Amino acid sequence: MIKDSLRILLVEDHPFQLRATQYLLESYGFTQLSTSDCAEGALQQMLKATQPFDILLCDQCLPDLSGLDLVKFASHRGLIKQAILLSSLTPDELNELENMATHHELPLLGYLTKPLKQSEFRKLLALF
Repeated sequence: MIKDSLRILLVEDHPFQLRATQYLLESYGFTQLSTSDCAEGALQQMLKATQPFDILLCDQCLPDLSGLDLVKFASHRGLIKQAILLSSLTPDELNELENMATHHELPLLGYLTKPLKQSEFRKLLALF
């Protein structure tokens, strides 16, 4: 899939991380980028969208809903195609989240640690 047409919804509750990640994605050439600072705002955007987002790039530790729960809700309603979690959790905690996603058959490509690194992001996108 061409990055210019990849529709990404970035959800991050920390203003600095949101801006920094948005800037990085734009500098990587991703132009169809929507952002939200909370799960509720993200859900509103997904419900208003005319088609599912290609990628939900979501912080795991949101104040109003966990990232994995947001992925579960959105995927079961056909609002997203794939998801990637962003987190600063430990590798063991992140592996447990991946196992939970697999168990629930969620469309999780994987997780990325903060700050976002282009090479790791592109590696996960290759699975899309």
